[in-house]
Amino acid sequence: MNKSVDVTAIGELLIDFTENGTSAQGNPLMEANPGGAPCNVLAMLQRLGKQTAFIGKVGNDMFGRQLKEAVCEVGIDTRNLIMDEEIHTTLAFVHTYPDGDRDFSFYRNPGADMMLTKDEVQDDLIRTSRIFHFGTLSSTHEGVRAATRHAIDVAKDAGCIVTFDPNLRPPLWKSLEDARVEIEYGLSKCDVLKISDNEVEFLFDTTDYDRGAALLQEKYHIPLILITMGKDGSRAYYKDLRVECAPFLQENTIETTGAGDTFCAGILNYVLDHGLEALTEENLLEMMTFANAAASLITTRKGALRVMPEKEEVLSFIAECGR
Repeated sequence: MNKSVDVTAIGELLIDFTENGTSAQGNPLMEANPGGAPCNVLAMLQRLGKQTAFIGKVGNDMFGRQLKEAVCEVGIDTRNLIMDEEIHTTLAFVHTYPDGDRDFSFYRNPGADMMLTKDEVQDDLIRTSRIFHFGTLSSTHEGVRAATRHAIDVAKDAGCIVTFDPNLRPPLWKSLEDARVEIEYGLSKCDVLKISDNEVEFLFDTTDYDRGAALLQEKYHIPLILITMGKDGSRAYYKDLRVECAPFLQENTIETTGAGDTFCAGILNYVLDHGLEALTEENLLEMMTFANAAASLITTRKGALRVMPEKEEVLSFIAECGR
């Protein structure tokens, strides 16, 4: 089958309300930024010249329409973005700490992104994709979990490269045990895993990330594993290679929203261009250098989806930093 789409992702599309100053009365002003990890990843891939598509659901309300418009504006294919007539779009309120770290409060009981059903997934869209990407926010509840698992099966069957970012958000789970089960399911299905340091800690109760990676390789035989470590950069594990890449630290970081997603897009873009077959140490370093630099740039901007950096911008930033 002709693979006309580079990456299709399934998952949540929501509004991230981020603080943006205070009003004359001293109340916090909130800015409605389009958000949701899968579309952030796709938005960056579009910037890098790739063709992407999104599978998900928003409410047919002012926020859902704003989201659809934002996603279309960056060029993501929305043929399988469904507008729900009954349930409102999911909202997240993001509190940013002085060091740029974040806390999330979700309004999602239920939210439209949870209402996607198996029958609404367009299998042909997945079959025509080179990469299929997913996280766990589309597995927090029964119906959307069935839709996600169905989509993964279609992708595996169609020979897509399957990529996974657990993106653990504890407040969204009834129990962390449920979260563990769904993360383990994702690990058993993927060819590329992007996982954060705190997710490795959650799974294996260790801050020894090499040990975490070894356990992941041993149990799930994932061809390519990337561990992001925030201010400590990232590591790649591929066959018997372990490559570490230093971060690009920013003086003007304002928030870290979307940094992991931008990093993830950098990795997927490299896999699209080079495949997964015969990566060298140089390849892995080049891949992570680009991904780390792109992630660093997004931390200097508010929101993520609409403000992803251009390829040239990332490359000149790497050059400026003498790397």
